[in-house]
Amino acid sequence: MEASGSKATVVGRLQAAKHKSGKSFNQIAQETGLTNVFVAQLLKRQAQLKPDTAPKLQAALPDLPEDLLHEMMKPPMRSYDPSLIQEPTVYRLNEAVMHFGESIKEIINEEFGDGIMSAIDFYCSVDKVKGVDGKDRAVVTFDGKYLPYTEQKSEHMVSRLHLHEEK
Repeated sequence: MEASGSKATVVGRLQAAKHKSGKSFNQIAQETGLTNVFVAQLLKRQAQLKPDTAPKLQAALPDLPEDLLHEMMKPPMRSYDPSLIQEPTVYRLNEAVMHFGESIKEIINEEFGDGIMSAIDFYCSVDKVKGVDGKDRAVVTFDGKYLPYTEQKSEHMVSRLHLHEEK
């Protein structure tokens, strides 16, 4: 449990500070130098606020209480409600990743080799653009570090090296 109350209580207070500011995630992102999705993650306690960014966030959200600012600098308990998949936007995002996932994986392997895209060293943003037909379109960008799988040689396994040294 978070020091300032349950996660739901903390998130409610964070969302209230954002609402009171009248600012969008994009506006807060621009003022802090963060991505709009990372700002949303911070305000959902799904990401950790770094000390260098805290003054910028406090300037962007002047009604953000000091106790919440300090709470946000602690490593969060990253979790989600399993019923979240029932929310239509989340369901469609999941559906898109599942539908296109195998092809995306093949292209990653073709372009980079055998490996994955990190969700830790990862940037995400949502942008609004006009399509060729003039209608609004949502652009979701996943920008993750490529992580190659390693060949698991015993001679490179540090724990095994230490075991051999002890004998």
